[in-house]
Amino acid sequence: MSHVFHRHCHTPLPTVVSGQGIYLTDSQGKQYLDGCGGAAVSNLGHNHLRIKAAISQQLDSIPYAHSGFFTSNSSEQLAKRLAEFAPGALNHTYFVSGGSEAVEAALKLARQYFVEKGKPTKSQFIARRQSYHGNTLGALSVGGNEWRREPFRPILSAAHHIAPCYAYRDQQPGESELGYSLRVANELEQKILELGADSVMAFIAEPVVGATAGALPATAGYFKRIREICDTYDVLLILDEVMCGIGRTGTFFAFEQEGIVPDIVTVAKGLGAGYQPIGAAIVHNNIYQAIADGSGFFQHGHTFMGHPMACAAALATVDTIVDDGLLGNVKRRGSQLMAKLNESLGELPYIGDIRGKGLFIGIELVADKPSKAPLPSHSQAHKAIKSAAMSNGLMCYPMSGTIDGKAGHHILLAPPFIIEEHQLDELVSKLHTSLLQASVGWM
Repeated sequence: MSHVFHRHCHTPLPTVVSGQGIYLTDSQGKQYLDGCGGAAVSNLGHNHLRIKAAISQQLDSIPYAHSGFFTSNSSEQLAKRLAEFAPGALNHTYFVSGGSEAVEAALKLARQYFVEKGKPTKSQFIARRQSYHGNTLGALSVGGNEWRREPFRPILSAAHHIAPCYAYRDQQPGESELGYSLRVANELEQKILELGADSVMAFIAEPVVGATAGALPATAGYFKRIREICDTYDVLLILDEVMCGIGRTGTFFAFEQEGIVPDIVTVAKGLGAGYQPIGAAIVHNNIYQAIADGSGFFQHGHTFMGHPMACAAALATVDTIVDDGLLGNVKRRGSQLMAKLNESLGELPYIGDIRGKGLFIGIELVADKPSKAPLPSHSQAHKAIKSAAMSNGLMCYPMSGTIDGKAGHHILLAPPFIIEEHQLDELVSKLHTSLLQASVGWM
């Protein structure tokens, strides 16, 4: 009997014992191609010597010191590096230990910003349905995935939700891409006016929606209109790049492709490539200065924030992505993977949409292509696919509830940035085989 409280009490797991490159090996000697980076985390693969050396060096120097007493060279250097890559005036980084913590920090910072600015009535958040921002109570409150929210609804804080930018399902016949972008973005303005601009402090969204909707990118012009609306009504724009950031979509930040700059961007997962737990909220000068010129103290904190070893691992991760030209590799391999998926899977009767950016790709499953009717919820397609894929030595990230938290299924792919083209072929072949095996249960 295991004494670990696992995610699922009745699902036995293989025991991982080693990893190399894009592969993991369990205690029985079975090898798995990591086609999803765990949860879009392992962007440099496993057993990366440069990252391990950075951790070892920091361990020999000083593994931990509380941030209330000291700063560290690794945190200072990492913050400087992130400021160099962040567009605009995103020049200050608040380090935490993961994505949910990064979002919590961003939410609390938004509130304190307006308190410091003498606008205490601004207290409401607006987010999007089918978003995912983390599992802590604040992050779950703004998240829009109803399946995750339902058991905890009585203890969640109030937040307001508008439609996602989900062209595959919601763009109307004859509607142009820009027309759709503006229509759905303008829901934000309508919600602000409904609540009263003096009460709304921030809008939070994922530039590319990850776990809940399957690498769902916004249509052209959507985020530019969102930025305009936020500016008009003095609402902060928080972009959650916990899953889609740090090069995953082919640019260091996913929002760079939208031609905008947020007020706060949250990152985690790929920031440390899985070698140490780390997350961060990267903050605009205006927000930092409001705190600095006011109380001078962000009323927030965690024991392990700015952890020297975590920051050392993240700094080495960022430097490796840049020095090894991996952003270019993400673009190349992403285009190749998309083409291979369309060629191999596109004609299968239950493949509805293949979408994404860079090495962040989602495959939406359907029962009927013309109508886009989803597979029945009782099909448990996501469980069948994961089981078949693991049996075939492939890690992928299938989920249910794609459309509204209950209906719909998708598969998320987010392989390491170091993947080679022949390994893409292996990934697609194993996925194709796994889908054929799993689909017997729902066809």
